[in-house]
Amino acid sequence: MEREPPAPERQPDEPTPPGDRPRRTATAARRSGLRLSLLTRWTALIGTLLTVGILIALALLHYLPANPGLVVAICLLCVLPISIITIRAELERMLSLFRALTGTVTSYRDGDFSFSLHWPQNDELSDLVTAHNALGDVLRQQRLDLVQRELLLDTMVQNTPVAMLLVRESGPIVYANIAARQLLHQGRRLEGHKLDDILQHASPALLEALARGGDGLFTTKDNEEEEVYHLARRSFNLNGRKHELLLLRQLTMELRRQEVQTWKKVIRVISHELNNSLAPLTSLAHSGAELVRRGQPERLPQILGTIEERTRHLESFILGYARFAKLPAPRLEAQQWQPFIDQLREQVIFTQSGEAPAEACAFDPAQLEQALLNLLKNAHESGSPADQVSLEVRRLHEGVRIDVQDRGPGMSDAVLTNALVPFYSTKRSGTGLGLALAREIAEAHGGRITLANREGGGLTVTIILPLA
Repeated sequence: MEREPPAPERQPDEPTPPGDRPRRTATAARRSGLRLSLLTRWTALIGTLLTVGILIALALLHYLPANPGLVVAICLLCVLPISIITIRAELERMLSLFRALTGTVTSYRDGDFSFSLHWPQNDELSDLVTAHNALGDVLRQQRLDLVQRELLLDTMVQNTPVAMLLVRESGPIVYANIAARQLLHQGRRLEGHKLDDILQHASPALLEALARGGDGLFTTKDNEEEEVYHLARRSFNLNGRKHELLLLRQLTMELRRQEVQTWKKVIRVISHELNNSLAPLTSLAHSGAELVRRGQPERLPQILGTIEERTRHLESFILGYARFAKLPAPRLEAQQWQPFIDQLREQVIFTQSGEAPAEACAFDPAQLEQALLNLLKNAHESGSPADQVSLEVRRLHEGVRIDVQDRGPGMSDAVLTNALVPFYSTKRSGTGLGLALAREIAEAHGGRITLANREGGGLTVTIILPLA
């Protein structure tokens, strides 16, 4: 019998947990008393058989002293069958236990942990059976926990309002939750169906969004009501095969809530601006009338100039909202960059970094000019020195990059997060439309806009325009 490897020595500074000491002591005492039980039992069995054989041999030698060979033969004929029967009976119990162990291991492999074993003897095999049963209990509890977690996860996935589809590449739909069934198949099961067959009855907007690839928004019309959805797609390998996960989330109610909040904010901003302009105008008009009544027209030019300044401010404010609300689709025209930049420099001061690309680019010159004027105006209003406001146009592999940089104080993280949101402004008299309009123009051209603080202070606003 193989000896058990010695337990690793405990370091002097490694204390034994108090709860483990009684259990380890009892286990060690039990094992020390039973470690040789199998060997003792087999030794006693063999010793008994040898003793019986010797007694039979001595008895036969008393009657047949002249023929020892016959005595040995008779002893073997008597002892050997008894030994075989006895040893086989003893081994059969052990072999039965080993077969039971093999069967339970096979059951564990098949996911069935309901079996346990029993061994009546108090020996090493009993320790083995006890350890095996303990392993089965652990596996059974782990399987139960896993089933409960899977049930919880399936309940959450099935009841989420996001439609979820798991599709195997060039194969059927593997999984679909309740929202996906209701959206695409009138509540019926989707598993096993081809995605292309299901999409034959889907809206053209969904088909276009899937054909476009990637994530994005699309709008469908149902009974003259528009529904807005967000499509997200993720690909991954599962069991060695490529799968795609499609997520369809309805955003209509959320967008409507956001729309209401936006309109409330617009109304508050417009009301505040109108009150700030109309109240002084009313007061100035009253003061002018009083001066005329008293025959003191000397201050009338100053009052009229203030009225004109406030009126122009109010007009520019309203025109800014109108431009943002009614931004037309860009009219793309092939433009050379250097003449465009020279024309822009006539309206605002900036320095040009690097040379402009020699290749022409298709964009709406009026809209892009308005966007860059807003960005350059913001750069000057940031407190940056005028000679540190710069504009750079570079050709990239996927398009054209326009950088507007300054050396102002930059933006905090909170301002960077909200700077592109319409009507968000940190300026006391700001409308919060400059960056939002630039973003609207960039996205209308199929591009994007980003903001980032510069090392050493300042801000970089980047517009990426795609190649035509």
